[in-house]
Amino acid sequence: MPTTRAAVPTAHASRYLQQLCKHWSHKFAVTFDPREGTIEMPSAVVSMTADDDRLVITVAADDPATLDRMEGVVADHVRRFAFREELAFEWTREA
Repeated sequence: MPTTRAAVPTAHASRYLQQLCKHWSHKFAVTFDPREGTIEMPSAVVSMTADDDRLVITVAADDPATLDRMEGVVADHVRRFAFREELAFEWTREA
């Protein structure tokens, strides 16, 4: 599965992780606690880890096109939750 990863600097990582998981829990299989979360979608899996100073997001998808789309979808959702701060997403593809 193609995979991409972003480490997003923020002091509110746990809050954003929990908000994203709760937001998608009505539609997808979701597990989370304040430090880790996983969202299982039909063609992608989003995994997150909240540190004190960053939110690490990993997306694994069935194909590169889905991976491209999911980078934007995840970033857009987290940015909406973080409307009080400007977040930087620098996705890195993993082999």
